[in-house]
Amino acid sequence: MAARQSLWTPFKEAEPGLWNPGAPKLWSPRERSQSTSTVSSVFSASNTDGRIRYPGRRFAQIVKLKPEYIDKYKECHAAVWPEVAKQIKDCNIQEYSIFHDPDTGILFASFKYVGYDYEGDMEKMRENPKVREWWKMTDGFQESMVPGAKNSESGEPSWWKPVEEVFYQA
Repeated sequence: MAARQSLWTPFKEAEPGLWNPGAPKLWSPRERSQSTSTVSSVFSASNTDGRIRYPGRRFAQIVKLKPEYIDKYKECHAAVWPEVAKQIKDCNIQEYSIFHDPDTGILFASFKYVGYDYEGDMEKMRENPKVREWWKMTDGFQESMVPGAKNSESGEPSWWKPVEEVFYQA
């Protein structure tokens, strides 16, 4: 039996930038034509220009929520601004969730990126004034666990600390 080729990219040391914990280089049209049929068959959606939509890479990250802002943080996330929600979707982020552990104050976020150009999509996210306003508000509720992190907008180093995926079962 032939070995199965894995599309999952193991966690690498975090690259600088917003939501960029070692994102893999995504497939270009040229790389698509050079790929094997096994790998190509996994990509189910393609664009009319021949680009292949990335099948999805899961990201996970943590930050600490300041105890005095627990209620305020939950309140603002119960009514996320429509411009922010739309930008997340437009930047090919799916299945985005944030969990809170009240014992440690840790916020755990996870999402799946399914676009063509991760770095380009994250740049579009940073360019949106409403997203930057949202980050300014929510960053004030949080304490980064990344040494030297200034805020979500600056991107280097990342405000949210990337965490390694050690197990996944679909």
